[in-house]
Amino acid sequence: MQIITKKNLVHHSIAIISWLLCTLLLFSCDQQERQSKVEKSAAPRYNGTIIAVGDSLTAGLGVMEEEAWPAMIEKKLQNNGHHWQVINAGISGETSSGILSRTKWILAQKPEIVILETGANDGLRGIPPVVVRENLGKAVQMLQEGNVTVILAGMQIVQNLGADYTEKFADIYPSIAREQECILIPFFLSQVAGEPALNQADTIHPNEEGHKIIVETVYPYVLQALQAQP
Repeated sequence: MQIITKKNLVHHSIAIISWLLCTLLLFSCDQQERQSKVEKSAAPRYNGTIIAVGDSLTAGLGVMEEEAWPAMIEKKLQNNGHHWQVINAGISGETSSGILSRTKWILAQKPEIVILETGANDGLRGIPPVVVRENLGKAVQMLQEGNVTVILAGMQIVQNLGADYTEKFADIYPSIAREQECILIPFFLSQVAGEPALNQADTIHPNEEGHKIIVETVYPYVLQALQAQP
């Protein structure tokens, strides 16, 4: 029979305490490692931020959020190795004056690139082209002064307000692009406008298939903007 002496009891207690301390230390390290992995997976790292600013055509009225062109642009960028996030800042009913009033907020988000799409609602309301041009010109200028690369989405309207209005409206976008040297998408709704199969029942807002076509129209200009980044 083993005789438990005071000395043996002390050694035995020290061994138990050492084992407990080692176990707690290993558990703590394991927990920290797991927490670190969770934080990394929960907060994806992006190389930069693109904000898509516009009206219901950008907000994706009538389609799911993931079916709107900004979300699909981000997915296409990711699939092609460009780890950029695309924020949808579209607001239904937005006009050029609304965009101008939101420019400071846009800058506060610190985007590297802004896709600026608006004007259709101005045209539907018959806002004078000179006013639309002034609003958009100021917005582009403010963004560029904030070191933002601007992609200006050109817009056209139906000729219900006369040929003179339609012509002056269409010239707004290329003239701003020339003067301020920003990237221009000649016509944002190219191959989509007027196509029943690509629009919803209202004939104005693109359906999911229409948004897919917009992605193909916009994407090359996004790549151009990425190449312009320092």
